[in-house]
Amino acid sequence: MTSLRNATVLVIDDNEAVRTAFDVLLSIYGARVLTAASPADGLSRLGSEVVDLVIQDMNFRREATSGEEGVTLFHAIRTKCPEVPIILLTAWTHLETAVELVKAGAADYIAKPWDDARLLTTVRNLLDLRNARAEAHALRSQRREARETLAGQFDLCGIVYESEAMHTLVSTATHIAHADVPVLITGPNGAGKEVLADIVHANSSVRKKPYLKVNLGALPDELIEAELFGTEAGAFTGARARTGRFEAADGGTLFLDELGNLSGRGQAKLLRVLQTGEFERLGSNTTRRTRVRVIAATNSNLRLAIRQGRFREDLFYRLNVIELEIPALAERRDDIGALARHFLDPGFTLAQDALDALSRHPWPGNVRELQNTIRRACLLSSNKVIAASALVLVAAQTPAADETALDRSTVEQALERAEGVVAQAARELGLSRQALYRRMEKLGLKA
Repeated sequence: MTSLRNATVLVIDDNEAVRTAFDVLLSIYGARVLTAASPADGLSRLGSEVVDLVIQDMNFRREATSGEEGVTLFHAIRTKCPEVPIILLTAWTHLETAVELVKAGAADYIAKPWDDARLLTTVRNLLDLRNARAEAHALRSQRREARETLAGQFDLCGIVYESEAMHTLVSTATHIAHADVPVLITGPNGAGKEVLADIVHANSSVRKKPYLKVNLGALPDELIEAELFGTEAGAFTGARARTGRFEAADGGTLFLDELGNLSGRGQAKLLRVLQTGEFERLGSNTTRRTRVRVIAATNSNLRLAIRQGRFREDLFYRLNVIELEIPALAERRDDIGALARHFLDPGFTLAQDALDALSRHPWPGNVRELQNTIRRACLLSSNKVIAASALVLVAAQTPAADETALDRSTVEQALERAEGVVAQAARELGLSRQALYRRMEKLGLKA
């Protein structure tokens, strides 16, 4: 029972035999046992010692049977040391009182006479839980300090996160921002690719220069080239002379969202301007020059598109000097609560059952879906404390790919092409990383 070693347990009981029994039993497994014969003595020991767990009786006078003294002591301990778990010692006649105290925060209750094995198991589990909570609290504190340090050094554009995965990603974005090379941001729709692009530009050497954004997915194919490279009057019916985004963003940054929608002709012209800085407006033979830092984003699997002949391999590697992959919200659940609270309207809070429901939801629409869910709840809720029932969470749709339909050969080939990188193989197969890991486990494949 390694969890008992070096743990300090305080036993508060007026019966010396009981105190001695606990001292002997717990000391055998390495615990440091402190004892107190009265509530006053026990509270005094708590004030002078660091205690990991308390075992307390419910009655401290021979004629007392109501448990009132134990109730008073319990609340005093909870006030003094709210994080210390408390085990109640009670006779069966005081079971109802013990149950009420468990509802109020007591860790457990044990009837006299107790079973040593059950007692040891209870103590061990509570100490393990306390240690786990302490480690989680320390980790959250470390993450918070790391975020604050990063925010003090760089412009994070108001991004909200708590997960280690996002901290690593944001930290990488800030540190590569100064490099004058293209950046490719990948990840599912609604995960926050645009915010990451904002961070890259805001910390670059051209942050005071133009920063333009083009959503290629919102433009018809015939207008994408005109939007990017501009037009001359008469280039097509109704065309007027117009400056394109590459020309307008000269010296600054151009963010190209939904890159996978770019046509083959558009890909060729984009490759040229990335390599040489040269382009022509539609309907013109005059070569123009521009110097633009390109940040591209896509939710498409470009490696699969290359194999299918839908995307140029040379353009992919020209853009993919630095790749930032944003995980789906379901893969960074530490961020869900922080983002949900951030999206709340002023004056609103989330009930615990709402936070639990948000944490369990798969979020196929990622951060955008979460934002819409919280905004809808604020609009429709009649209470400033939003309960789970007000969230109206819709069950996730069937995933894009059926993991159970993938045979061993298909998975092995995808992993081989991805050189063993599970995240990359999962993208190719249209699965989340967790889904691919599940399938690999069923097929007996190791990462």
